Amino acid sequence: MRVSMADVAERAGVSAQTVSRVANGSPRVDPATRVRVEKAMADLGYRMHRAARALRTGQTSTIGLVVSTLASVGNSRMLQAISEAAAARDYALAVVTVGERGIHDAFARLRSQGVDGAVVLNEATELARDTQPPADLHLVVVDSPPDERFSIVQTDHAGGARAATRYLLELGHSTVHHLAGPARSFAAAERERGWREALADAGVVAPEPVRGDWTSASGHLSVSELLEATAIFVANDQMALGALRALADAGRRVPDDVCVVGFDDVADAAEFRPPLTTVRQDFDALGRRAVAALVGAIEGGEPVAETVPASVVVRRSTAEV
Repeated sequence: MRVSMADVAERAGVSAQTVSRVANGSPRVDPATRVRVEKAMADLGYRMHRAARALRTGQTSTIGLVVSTLASVGNSRMLQAISEAAAARDYALAVVTVGERGIHDAFARLRSQGVDGAVVLNEATELARDTQPPADLHLVVVDSPPDERFSIVQTDHAGGARAATRYLLELGHSTVHHLAGPARSFAAAERERGWREALADAGVVAPEPVRGDWTSASGHLSVSELLEATAIFVANDQMALGALRALADAGRRVPDDVCVVGFDDVADAAEFRPPLTTVRQDFDALGRRAVAALVGAIEGGEPVAETVPASVVVRRSTAEV
C-alpha cells in the first residue's frame, strides 16, 4: 500500500502542509521538525510522487548527466557515484551521451525530458565551455577551469600528480617520465602540470612526455618510447595496465628495473601484476559534491567551485632504488 503524506504527518505529529514543505525543500520549517518529518518518511518508506510534485513546484526532481563516453573506467565510476548520490536525494537520473550532433543536441534531449539541471562529465566539459549553455538549464561541470556560468567540482589532479612525482623522486630516481593523457583533456593537463611542478621544485628538467588516449592499448603502445626509464608516472590506471604489459614484454621488471605509478585507483588496480601504486581519486565524494552543487543551484543557490583531494596509494609497482 502506498504511503501517503497524511500517514507521514500522523507519524511525525505535524500537519500535512508541514510534510509538504519538507518534501519540497522549503526553508520555512523548524530544523527539529524537519528532522522528525524526515525520520517519519524514512520509517514509513515514503516517496514523493514526482508528477504531483512537478505540478506543484514546476520541478521534476530529475537531473541529467552529459558524458562523451561511458567506456572509460573513470566515467563509469562517476556514473555510479552520481546515480547513488541522486537517489539519496530522491532525484531520478537521465543520462545522455554527446554524439555526432554535439552537445547542443544533448542539452535538447535533456530538456525534452524535463530535467531540472545536469552534471557535465570530464571530456564533455570542454564542449560545455566552448558553447553557450541553455539559460534555463542549471549545470555543474566536473573538471574545468574557472567559469562563472556554472558550478565546478573537480579532483585536485595537479596536487595528486605532484605527490606521485615527489614520491618517485624520494625513492631515489633522478627523474620521472610521464605517460600523459589526451592533449585537450583538462584532467590530463592538470596531471601533467603537477608532474612538471614537482620536477621543477626538485631542480630537474622535465623529459618530453609521451601521450596516450586513456586506453590500456595506448599505454601498451606508447610506453615503448620509455623503455629506458626507471620511473614512469602514468596519467591513468588503464594506460598503466598497458604499460605494465609492454614493460614485461620487453623484459623490464617492475619495480626492480622501473617503477610505475598510475592515477585513479580503479577497483582492479590492486589486482594488477604487480599491484599498482596509484593516485586515488575519490569518485564517491566527487559524485556527492556534484549532485549537492546541482541541487543547490536548482533551489536558487549561487555557483560553487569545489576541489576534492587526491592521495598516493602505495603498492608493489614501486620500490626504493
